[in-house]
Order: sequence, then C-alpha cells, then structure tokens
Amino acid sequence: MLFIIPSAWAYRCERPKITDHDYDIVDCLFEDLARVKQGDRWGFIDKASAIVIPLQDYTHVSIFSEDLASVQKDGKYGFIDKTGKKVIDFQYDDAWDFNNGLAAVKKDDKWGFIDQTGEVIIPLQFDSVAENFKEDENLATVKQNGKYGFIDKTGKVIIPLEYDDALGFWEGLAAVKQDGKWGFIDDIGKMIIPMKYDGAWSFNEGLVGVKQNDKWGFIDKSNKVVVGFQFDEATGFNEGLASIRMGDRWGFIDKTGATVIPLEYDYAWYFEDGLAQVLKDGEVFYIDKQGQRVK
Repeated sequence: MLFIIPSAWAYRCERPKITDHDYDIVDCLFEDLARVKQGDRWGFIDKASAIVIPLQDYTHVSIFSEDLASVQKDGKYGFIDKTGKKVIDFQYDDAWDFNNGLAAVKKDDKWGFIDQTGEVIIPLQFDSVAENFKEDENLATVKQNGKYGFIDKTGKVIIPLEYDDALGFWEGLAAVKQDGKWGFIDDIGKMIIPMKYDGAWSFNEGLVGVKQNDKWGFIDKSNKVVVGFQFDEATGFNEGLASIRMGDRWGFIDKTGATVIPLEYDYAWYFEDGLAQVLKDGEVFYIDKQGQRVK
C-alpha cells in the first residue's frame, strides 16, 4: 500500500485507518474524505475507512475543496460532489481545485474560471493561470501573450499583464519578474521592493527568501536584509524556522539566521504543528524543533 501527499511540499496529515481493504494508494483526509486507488480505479473513503464514493474508472481525481473534487474521465475533466454525483460535466482539458468560490479550467488551450454551478464567470481567454484565487487574497495570477498580470474575481485586469513571470499574492505582496530580475508589488501594482533579485519566493511570517549573486538570504517587507546571502538554496519560514541548503546538506535556521537544526539531511520540508519531514539516507521521517526524530 502506498501513501501519497498531493503537494510539492510534504506535510503532516491525517489518514484513514485501513483495516480490510487492499488499496494501492491511500491519500490524506481533506474535508473528511481521502482518495484511494485500486488498480486503475479511484474512489473516496472516510476517516473510518468506510467507502463513501465507490471506485470508479477515473483517470485522475483531485482532493475535495469547497465540497467539490475535479475528476478526469475519457480525457476530460469535470467535478463531483461528496456523494459522487457529477455536478459539472466532463468537458475541460484541465481543471484546478475550487478556491474562494472559483476554479480555473482549461479548454482549447485557454484558461478561465467557473463557479460551483459550472457557470463560466471569467471567460476562457488566458494562456495559463499561475496562481488561483485564495481565501485571503482577491487576485489571481494569469498569463496572456507571454506576459503575466493579475485579475480580480470578475475577470477585470487589476495589474497589467506586463511581467515576464509572477507568483501569487502572499501577505499582501507578490513577487514579479522583469528583465531577469525579481521584485515585489502590492495589490494595486505599486512597486514595493525593487527588481534587483535573481530569484524570489513568496512572503511568509513577514520574511521572504531572495537570491542575489548566486546565494539566498531573507529580507523583510521594507527590503531590509534580515538573514544574509549565504545559502545555496532556501525555502520559506514556517513556525519560525526555514529549511536551507549549503552544499548538498539541508538543515534549519531561525529568523536571526542561527542554525538551530544541523545541516545533515538530503532534503528538508517545512514545520507544521511542531514537526517537519526530512529525507536522510533514503529514508523519510519527522523531526521536532530540537532536531529529534519522532516516531
């Protein structure tokens, strides 16, 4: 049996207690349901491992978000509810999860947004969607004719599509790129941090990782360097700690830049609820904030 985590970031999650089924894949619980796969078929079970949506001939299924899940059948995506009922027809070439009442969908190489009834709210006109609408941010990142910008939930362009690359808004700021350099704008498009960095992530806990002269460090929202440029790779702060890499080893620093967990891992993810997942010698396990392995 394989357990999967549907994210580029690994994190702790609750999974059903499997007793009498032999699934190939069992996912984490999202909105009280977990994806399961057996052979080429997908379904959903609850926390007690009771079957809620029987195994179906779906090519792909997403997690439930805002009571709906996108599923793929015969090459097309649609959405089902928590009873397994199809509520939005299988008609899209790709589809994202619902966030803040809208989901990004793709048809004929163009992206737009639909609501939970399937009504098209923002016409399918964009080449890509880089960041969906989030609960605490009212702008989505879209791409058209090779340039990125930001739209609101009506589809109105709030920040012109003029950037070579862009991340989504986090803590009121978004990383944007022009002419090979990254900076940060606010939600009306005002440049808050100049475009001077070679790489950038998104703000979290008031700090963000940025790259300069081939090294990563951390700045605050006033562009003050809080942790100097010294790392070969860096992620973001979560629960006061950030994973960083020097050479081929990963460890954790605090917001002063002090190493609090030694650089001894092949990879390290972020902390959540006091634990972080790490990779060492081919084994993945959890550690606490003292660097002690947790069973």
